Amino acid sequence: MADPRFFRVRGPFTLATLCGVCEATLADTTAAMTVVSDVAPLQRAGASDLTFLDNRKYVAALATSKAAACVLHERDRGRAPPGMALLLSRAPYRDYALIARTFYPEEAPSAAQATNATVDPTARIGRDCTIAPGAVVGANVAIGDGSTIGPGVVLERGVVLGRNCRIHANVTLSHCIIGDRVTVFPGARVGQDGFGFAPDPRGHVTIPQLGRVIVHDDVHIGANTTIDRGSGPDTVIGAGTRIDNLVQIAHNVVLGRGCIVAAQAGIAGSTRLGDFVVLGGKVGLAGHLTIGAGAQVAGGAGLMDDVPPGTIYGGMPAVPIRNWHRQTLALRRLVKKDQKDD
Repeated sequence: MADPRFFRVRGPFTLATLCGVCEATLADTTAAMTVVSDVAPLQRAGASDLTFLDNRKYVAALATSKAAACVLHERDRGRAPPGMALLLSRAPYRDYALIARTFYPEEAPSAAQATNATVDPTARIGRDCTIAPGAVVGANVAIGDGSTIGPGVVLERGVVLGRNCRIHANVTLSHCIIGDRVTVFPGARVGQDGFGFAPDPRGHVTIPQLGRVIVHDDVHIGANTTIDRGSGPDTVIGAGTRIDNLVQIAHNVVLGRGCIVAAQAGIAGSTRLGDFVVLGGKVGLAGHLTIGAGAQVAGGAGLMDDVPPGTIYGGMPAVPIRNWHRQTLALRRLVKKDQKDD
Protein backbone atom coordinates (compact mmCIF):
# COMPACT_ATOMS: atom_id res chain seq x y z
CA MET A 1 0.00 0.00 0.00
CA ALA A 2 1.26 3.48 -0.88
CA ASP A 3 2.02 5.74 2.09
CA PRO A 4 -1.33 7.41 2.95
CA ARG A 5 0.51 10.55 4.09
CA PHE A 6 1.25 11.25 0.43
CA PHE A 7 -1.25 9.22 -1.61
CA ARG A 8 -5.01 8.85 -1.30
CA VAL A 9 -6.37 5.56 -2.61
CA ARG A 10 -9.80 5.27 -4.24
CA GLY A 11 -11.93 2.17 -4.56
CA PRO A 12 -12.32 -0.72 -3.99
CA PHE A 13 -13.16 -1.77 -7.56
CA THR A 14 -14.37 -4.96 -9.18
CA LEU A 15 -12.18 -6.58 -11.80
CA ALA A 16 -14.94 -5.94 -14.35
CA THR A 17 -14.70 -2.21 -13.63
CA LEU A 18 -10.91 -2.26 -13.95
CA CYS A 19 -11.06 -4.13 -17.25
CA GLY A 20 -13.30 -1.32 -18.41
CA VAL A 21 -10.59 1.32 -17.92
CA CYS A 22 -7.99 -0.59 -19.97
CA GLU A 23 -7.79 -3.18 -22.74
CA ALA A 24 -7.23 -6.26 -20.58
CA THR A 25 -9.74 -9.11 -20.54
CA LEU A 26 -10.45 -11.63 -17.80
CA ALA A 27 -9.12 -15.14 -18.37
CA ASP A 28 -12.08 -16.41 -16.33
CA THR A 29 -15.22 -14.28 -16.57
CA THR A 30 -16.55 -15.71 -13.29
CA ALA A 31 -13.98 -13.49 -11.55
CA ALA A 32 -15.66 -10.33 -12.89
CA MET A 33 -17.14 -9.36 -9.52
CA THR A 34 -13.95 -10.05 -7.55
CA VAL A 35 -13.12 -6.90 -5.59
CA VAL A 36 -9.60 -5.49 -5.16
CA SER A 37 -8.75 -2.55 -2.92
CA ASP A 38 -5.26 -1.49 -4.05
CA VAL A 39 -2.32 -2.11 -6.40
CA ALA A 40 1.07 -3.43 -5.33
CA PRO A 41 4.27 -5.03 -6.72
CA LEU A 42 4.37 -8.80 -7.16
CA GLN A 43 6.49 -9.39 -4.05
CA ARG A 44 4.43 -7.14 -1.74
CA ALA A 45 0.90 -7.70 -3.01
CA GLY A 46 -1.60 -9.20 -0.58
CA ALA A 47 -4.93 -10.99 -0.85
CA SER A 48 -6.87 -7.82 -1.75
CA ASP A 49 -4.32 -6.33 -4.17
CA LEU A 50 -3.89 -6.28 -7.93
CA THR A 51 -0.39 -6.60 -9.41
CA PHE A 52 1.18 -6.96 -12.86
CA LEU A 53 3.92 -8.81 -14.75
CA ASP A 54 5.57 -7.20 -17.75
CA ASN A 55 9.33 -7.81 -17.39
CA ARG A 56 9.93 -11.55 -17.62
CA LYS A 57 12.83 -11.26 -15.16
CA TYR A 58 10.13 -11.36 -12.49
CA VAL A 59 8.32 -14.51 -13.63
CA ALA A 60 9.59 -16.40 -10.57
CA ALA A 61 8.06 -13.78 -8.28
CA LEU A 62 4.68 -14.34 -9.94
CA ALA A 63 4.63 -17.97 -8.84
CA THR A 64 4.88 -17.01 -5.16
CA SER A 65 2.82 -13.80 -5.27
CA LYS A 66 -0.18 -13.60 -2.94
CA ALA A 67 -2.02 -11.02 -5.09
CA ALA A 68 -5.72 -11.48 -5.75
CA ALA A 69 -5.29 -10.56 -9.42
CA CYS A 70 -2.55 -9.93 -11.95
CA VAL A 71 -2.33 -8.13 -15.28
CA LEU A 72 -0.09 -10.16 -17.59
CA HIS A 73 0.51 -11.36 -21.11
CA GLU A 74 -1.23 -14.46 -22.41
CA ARG A 75 2.10 -16.30 -22.66
CA ASP A 76 2.59 -16.07 -18.87
CA ARG A 77 -0.84 -17.21 -17.69
CA GLY A 78 0.40 -20.73 -16.97
CA ARG A 79 2.95 -19.42 -14.46
CA ALA A 80 0.42 -17.82 -12.12
CA PRO A 81 -0.43 -19.57 -8.84
CA PRO A 82 -3.81 -21.31 -8.51
CA GLY A 83 -6.69 -19.06 -7.52
CA MET A 84 -5.17 -15.82 -8.84
CA ALA A 85 -7.52 -13.93 -11.17
CA LEU A 86 -5.79 -13.08 -14.45
CA LEU A 87 -6.31 -10.00 -16.60
CA LEU A 88 -4.84 -10.87 -20.00
CA SER A 89 -3.22 -7.99 -21.84
CA ARG A 90 -1.15 -7.31 -24.94
CA ALA A 91 0.51 -4.43 -23.05
CA PRO A 92 0.51 -5.29 -19.33
CA TYR A 93 2.57 -2.29 -18.22
CA ARG A 94 0.28 0.18 -20.00
CA ASP A 95 -2.90 -1.48 -18.74
CA TYR A 96 -1.54 -1.62 -15.20
CA ALA A 97 -0.76 2.11 -15.46
CA LEU A 98 -4.37 2.83 -16.41
CA ILE A 99 -5.63 0.72 -13.50
CA ALA A 100 -3.21 2.33 -11.03
CA ARG A 101 -4.42 5.76 -12.16
CA THR A 102 -7.95 4.65 -11.31
CA PHE A 103 -6.89 3.86 -7.75
CA TYR A 104 -4.68 6.95 -7.49
CA PRO A 105 -6.04 9.72 -9.74
CA GLU A 106 -4.16 12.99 -9.83
CA GLU A 107 -5.81 15.37 -7.41
CA ALA A 108 -6.47 18.89 -8.60
CA PRO A 109 -6.01 21.57 -5.93
CA SER A 110 -8.92 23.79 -5.04
CA ALA A 111 -9.10 26.87 -7.21
CA ALA A 112 -7.74 29.83 -5.27
CA GLN A 113 -5.27 32.69 -5.47
CA ALA A 114 -2.96 33.10 -2.47
CA THR A 115 -2.96 36.54 -0.89
CA ASN A 116 0.83 36.70 -1.03
CA ALA A 117 1.07 35.78 -4.72
CA THR A 118 2.07 38.70 -6.96
CA VAL A 119 -0.17 38.97 -10.02
CA ASP A 120 0.21 41.87 -12.43
CA PRO A 121 -3.12 43.59 -13.13
CA THR A 122 -2.67 43.04 -16.89
CA ALA A 123 -2.41 39.25 -16.47
CA ARG A 124 -5.38 37.23 -17.74
CA ILE A 125 -6.27 34.37 -15.40
CA GLY A 126 -8.71 31.72 -16.60
CA ARG A 127 -11.49 30.07 -14.64
CA ASP A 128 -10.78 27.61 -11.80
CA CYS A 129 -7.05 28.36 -11.63
CA THR A 130 -4.86 27.95 -8.56
CA ILE A 131 -2.03 30.36 -7.81
CA ALA A 132 0.02 29.28 -4.78
CA PRO A 133 1.85 31.41 -2.21
CA GLY A 134 4.92 33.23 -3.45
CA ALA A 135 4.12 32.87 -7.15
CA VAL A 136 4.83 35.82 -9.44
CA VAL A 137 2.71 36.36 -12.55
CA GLY A 138 4.09 39.08 -14.80
CA ALA A 139 2.55 41.61 -17.15
CA ASN A 140 0.36 40.34 -20.00
CA VAL A 141 0.68 36.72 -18.92
CA ALA A 142 -2.25 34.52 -19.99
CA ILE A 143 -3.17 31.42 -17.96
CA GLY A 144 -5.76 28.99 -19.31
CA ASP A 145 -8.73 27.56 -17.41
CA GLY A 146 -8.03 24.98 -14.72
CA SER A 147 -4.26 25.53 -14.55
CA THR A 148 -2.23 25.34 -11.35
CA ILE A 149 0.71 27.61 -10.54
CA GLY A 150 2.81 26.22 -7.68
CA PRO A 151 4.63 28.07 -4.89
CA GLY A 152 7.57 30.21 -5.95
CA VAL A 153 6.78 29.94 -9.67
CA VAL A 154 7.74 32.91 -11.86
CA LEU A 155 5.85 33.54 -15.09
CA GLU A 156 7.63 36.38 -16.81
CA ARG A 157 6.08 39.01 -19.04
CA GLY A 158 4.01 37.75 -21.95
CA VAL A 159 4.10 34.01 -21.14
CA VAL A 160 1.08 32.09 -22.45
CA LEU A 161 -0.05 28.99 -20.59
CA GLY A 162 -2.80 26.70 -21.87
CA ARG A 163 -5.64 24.95 -20.08
CA ASN A 164 -5.22 22.40 -17.28
CA CYS A 165 -1.47 22.85 -16.98
CA ARG A 166 0.42 22.06 -13.77
CA ILE A 167 3.46 24.19 -13.04
CA HIS A 168 5.15 22.86 -9.92
CA ALA A 169 7.19 24.71 -7.31
CA ASN A 170 10.00 27.12 -8.21
CA VAL A 171 9.67 26.85 -11.97
CA THR A 172 10.64 29.86 -14.10
CA LEU A 173 8.95 30.37 -17.48
CA SER A 174 9.90 33.17 -19.85
CA HIS A 175 9.59 33.84 -23.60
CA CYS A 176 7.40 30.78 -24.06
CA ILE A 177 4.00 29.71 -25.32
CA ILE A 178 2.77 26.53 -23.70
CA GLY A 179 -0.14 24.36 -24.81
CA ASP A 180 -2.81 22.48 -22.89
CA ARG A 181 -2.27 19.81 -20.21
CA VAL A 182 1.45 20.49 -19.92
CA THR A 183 3.22 19.54 -16.67
CA VAL A 184 6.44 21.23 -15.62
CA PHE A 185 8.10 19.69 -12.56
CA PRO A 186 9.92 21.59 -9.78
CA GLY A 187 12.91 23.76 -10.56
CA ALA A 188 12.69 23.61 -14.35
CA ARG A 189 13.70 26.68 -16.37
CA VAL A 190 12.11 27.29 -19.76
CA GLY A 191 12.84 30.19 -22.08
CA GLN A 192 16.12 31.56 -20.74
CA ASP A 193 18.90 32.84 -23.04
CA GLY A 194 20.52 30.32 -25.34
CA PHE A 195 24.30 29.91 -25.24
CA GLY A 196 24.93 32.32 -28.09
CA PHE A 197 27.92 34.65 -28.40
CA ALA A 198 30.51 35.76 -30.92
CA PRO A 199 34.02 34.85 -29.67
CA ASP A 200 36.39 37.81 -29.49
CA PRO A 201 39.79 38.08 -27.77
CA ARG A 202 38.75 41.47 -26.44
CA GLY A 203 35.70 39.89 -24.79
CA HIS A 204 32.96 37.61 -26.10
CA VAL A 205 29.97 39.43 -27.57
CA THR A 206 26.58 38.12 -26.49
CA ILE A 207 24.11 37.60 -29.35
CA PRO A 208 20.53 38.55 -28.45
CA GLN A 209 18.35 35.48 -28.31
CA LEU A 210 15.20 36.67 -30.07
CA GLY A 211 13.22 33.44 -30.42
CA ARG A 212 10.77 31.69 -28.14
CA VAL A 213 10.07 28.24 -26.72
CA ILE A 214 6.92 26.64 -28.13
CA VAL A 215 5.66 23.71 -26.06
CA HIS A 216 2.78 21.77 -27.60
CA ASP A 217 0.00 19.90 -25.76
CA ASP A 218 0.48 17.04 -23.26
CA VAL A 219 4.22 17.54 -22.69
CA HIS A 220 5.99 16.67 -19.42
CA ILE A 221 9.15 18.60 -18.52
CA GLY A 222 11.18 17.08 -15.68
CA ALA A 223 12.61 18.63 -12.54
CA ASN A 224 15.60 20.96 -13.01
CA THR A 225 15.48 20.61 -16.78
CA THR A 226 16.46 23.65 -18.86
CA ILE A 227 15.10 24.57 -22.28
CA ASP A 228 16.69 27.59 -23.96
CA ARG A 229 14.67 29.89 -26.16
CA GLY A 230 15.62 30.20 -29.81
CA SER A 231 18.17 32.63 -31.12
CA GLY A 232 15.81 33.74 -33.90
CA PRO A 233 13.96 30.59 -34.87
CA ASP A 234 11.98 29.06 -32.03
CA THR A 235 12.86 26.10 -29.83
CA VAL A 236 9.95 23.64 -30.26
CA ILE A 237 8.82 20.71 -28.11
CA GLY A 238 6.34 18.45 -29.91
CA ALA A 239 3.03 17.21 -28.52
CA GLY A 240 3.13 14.31 -26.07
CA THR A 241 6.90 14.49 -25.53
CA ARG A 242 8.29 13.32 -22.17
CA ILE A 243 11.45 15.00 -20.90
CA ASP A 244 13.12 13.58 -17.79
CA ASN A 245 14.89 15.44 -14.99
CA LEU A 246 18.20 17.27 -15.54
CA VAL A 247 17.98 17.55 -19.31
CA GLN A 248 19.50 20.44 -21.30
CA ILE A 249 17.85 21.48 -24.58
CA ALA A 250 19.66 24.27 -26.38
CA HIS A 251 18.40 27.08 -28.59
CA ASN A 252 16.63 26.32 -31.89
CA VAL A 253 16.25 22.61 -31.09
CA VAL A 254 13.08 21.03 -32.50
CA LEU A 255 11.60 17.88 -30.95
CA GLY A 256 8.86 16.05 -32.82
CA ARG A 257 5.76 14.40 -31.38
CA GLY A 258 6.04 11.79 -28.64
CA CYS A 259 9.79 11.98 -28.12
CA ILE A 260 11.35 10.52 -24.95
CA VAL A 261 14.45 12.18 -23.50
CA ALA A 262 15.96 10.49 -20.42
CA ALA A 263 17.84 12.16 -17.56
CA GLN A 264 21.09 14.06 -18.10
CA ALA A 265 20.76 14.08 -21.87
CA GLY A 266 22.03 17.20 -23.62
CA ILE A 267 20.93 18.41 -27.06
CA ALA A 268 23.07 21.10 -28.69
CA GLY A 269 21.69 23.97 -30.74
CA SER A 270 19.65 23.60 -33.93
CA THR A 271 19.42 19.81 -33.77
CA ARG A 272 16.10 18.35 -34.94
CA LEU A 273 14.47 15.17 -33.66
CA GLY A 274 11.71 13.51 -35.64
CA ASP A 275 8.56 12.05 -34.11
CA PHE A 276 8.95 9.37 -31.40
CA VAL A 277 12.72 9.58 -31.10
CA VAL A 278 14.11 8.05 -27.88
CA LEU A 279 17.30 9.33 -26.19
CA GLY A 280 18.72 7.28 -23.31
CA GLY A 281 20.25 8.74 -20.17
CA LYS A 282 23.41 10.86 -20.50
CA VAL A 283 23.17 10.97 -24.29
CA GLY A 284 24.98 13.93 -25.83
CA LEU A 285 23.97 15.29 -29.25
CA ALA A 286 26.12 17.68 -31.23
CA GLY A 287 24.51 20.68 -32.88
CA HIS A 288 22.81 20.95 -36.29
CA LEU A 289 22.01 17.21 -36.50
CA THR A 290 18.89 15.52 -37.85
CA ILE A 291 17.61 12.47 -35.97
CA GLY A 292 15.04 10.58 -38.02
CA ALA A 293 11.60 9.59 -36.79
CA GLY A 294 11.54 6.56 -34.52
CA ALA A 295 15.31 6.45 -34.04
CA GLN A 296 16.79 5.45 -30.67
CA VAL A 297 20.10 6.42 -29.08
CA ALA A 298 21.45 4.19 -26.28
CA GLY A 299 22.34 5.66 -22.90
CA GLY A 300 25.72 7.35 -22.61
CA ALA A 301 26.16 7.70 -26.36
CA GLY A 302 27.82 10.69 -27.99
CA LEU A 303 26.22 11.51 -31.32
CA MET A 304 28.11 13.55 -33.92
CA ASP A 305 26.32 12.60 -37.17
CA ASP A 306 22.77 12.43 -38.48
CA VAL A 307 20.77 9.30 -37.66
CA PRO A 308 18.41 7.71 -40.22
CA PRO A 309 14.78 7.07 -39.24
CA GLY A 310 14.01 3.91 -37.29
CA THR A 311 17.62 3.02 -36.48
CA ILE A 312 19.35 2.42 -33.13
CA TYR A 313 22.74 3.96 -32.34
CA GLY A 314 25.09 3.60 -29.40
CA GLY A 315 28.67 4.20 -28.30
CA MET A 316 31.11 7.10 -28.23
CA PRO A 317 31.15 8.28 -30.95
CA ALA A 318 27.79 6.75 -31.69
CA VAL A 319 27.46 4.22 -34.52
CA PRO A 320 24.72 1.74 -35.49
CA ILE A 321 24.09 -0.42 -32.42
CA ARG A 322 25.36 -3.69 -33.97
CA ASN A 323 28.61 -2.00 -34.97
CA TRP A 324 28.99 -0.74 -31.41
CA HIS A 325 28.49 -4.24 -30.03
CA ARG A 326 31.07 -5.60 -32.49
CA GLN A 327 33.54 -2.89 -31.47
CA THR A 328 33.00 -3.73 -27.80
CA LEU A 329 33.55 -7.46 -28.39
CA ALA A 330 36.66 -6.80 -30.48
CA LEU A 331 38.09 -4.60 -27.75
CA ARG A 332 37.45 -7.29 -25.14
CA ARG A 333 39.25 -9.85 -27.28
CA LEU A 334 42.24 -7.53 -27.65
CA VAL A 335 42.39 -6.96 -23.90
CA LYS A 336 42.23 -10.70 -23.21
CA LYS A 337 44.94 -11.35 -25.79
CA ASP A 338 47.18 -8.70 -24.21
CA GLN A 339 46.62 -10.22 -20.77
CA LYS A 340 47.61 -13.66 -22.05
CA ASP A 341 50.71 -12.24 -23.76
CA ASP A 342 51.73 -10.64 -20.48
